[in-house]
Amino acid sequence: MRRDAWTRWIPAIVVPAAIGAGSLVVAGQAGAAVDLPDLTAEEVLVMAAEHEVESFSGAFEQTSDLGLPELPGGFAGPGDPSAGPSGADPAAVVGEVLAALTQDRSGRIYADGPERVRVQLLDRFDQVDLVRSGTQVWLYDSAENTATHLTLPADAVPGGATTGHSLTPEEVAARFVAAAEDGADLTVGEDRLVAGRPAYELVVDPRTEDTLVDSVSLAVDAETGFPLAVTVRAVGQQDPALSLAYTSFDPVAPDAGLFAFEPPEGAEVVEKELPEGLADGLPENPHGVDRSHPGLPGDDATAGPRDLAAAEGFGLEGSGWDAVVVAPAGTDLLDDPLLDQLTTEVDDGRALSTSLLTVLLTDDGRVLAGAVPLERLLAVAAS
Repeated sequence: MRRDAWTRWIPAIVVPAAIGAGSLVVAGQAGAAVDLPDLTAEEVLVMAAEHEVESFSGAFEQTSDLGLPELPGGFAGPGDPSAGPSGADPAAVVGEVLAALTQDRSGRIYADGPERVRVQLLDRFDQVDLVRSGTQVWLYDSAENTATHLTLPADAVPGGATTGHSLTPEEVAARFVAAAEDGADLTVGEDRLVAGRPAYELVVDPRTEDTLVDSVSLAVDAETGFPLAVTVRAVGQQDPALSLAYTSFDPVAPDAGLFAFEPPEGAEVVEKELPEGLADGLPENPHGVDRSHPGLPGDDATAGPRDLAAAEGFGLEGSGWDAVVVAPAGTDLLDDPLLDQLTTEVDDGRALSTSLLTVLLTDDGRVLAGAVPLERLLAVAAS
């Protein structure tokens, strides 16, 4: 795990999960043979959708194989840890997302209800802690010895639509499950052990050929229904493109002291205001299946990309597995030297193709991205 890619974007990517106390984790772990009572795919789906786990602790790992080298965080600009998605520099967004997706990482998470969460992202020589206790949020980077402090509004409690910017197994599972209800087949795979716990495997197979996603496997804890792992396979690739999973999981409330944070002596304390919009629209059911995550499989876009772009600067073309995100980026993005090395020239722009994600940077200052072939992006760009 590279520190730069995550410390800069934790407020934009992880804070929504911490505010809503979603489970953060991210490599499916196959274990010894398990024989669970038979359930249908629909029954496993309901079990995952209706689980009530709010207090737990666990360790997690993420592995990625997108056909790209591991990219350093920060190659696309310095960024601002207090900037939300709407105010982010497009070059930094593309750079940090690619860096995050190509880096293997591990960490730990502790949660006790929707308002007390601690996430630790671990490196060999560094540790980043994100702690929420009530309205107080701290982000500590041991390498820089800096502690960033945010204060949430007093009414920042679950109750609205999620902002949906966290890459967690539970969030990812929810999005793919939503897609499965329209445009994919659901089957039950082999029973397995994940984090030492018996789990059902729910396999999602997209029906469309206009996606790079070959299949998605979800490991659902047999006792609690909690999603323990997500494995995404890409078309034409044997090894998983993305694997996110708990390596340990305990559905018991952690020690309360874990949520009390004091900056270490000598640490630089930085006060930040919560990015606009992050405190609004918190998840009504932060631990259940949420079907309102724009830009990922399972979404139902009712407005065209230009309508959304006019309102928010971002748009969505299509829905489900072949959805394409459209955003203004400016022409400076094409001048980034590393992006220039990673991309190839196409008509009216440059493109980056991975096993699971394709990005198109157009000469007129737009960025298009989706889990789709390049031809799909070119068609959307020309429409």
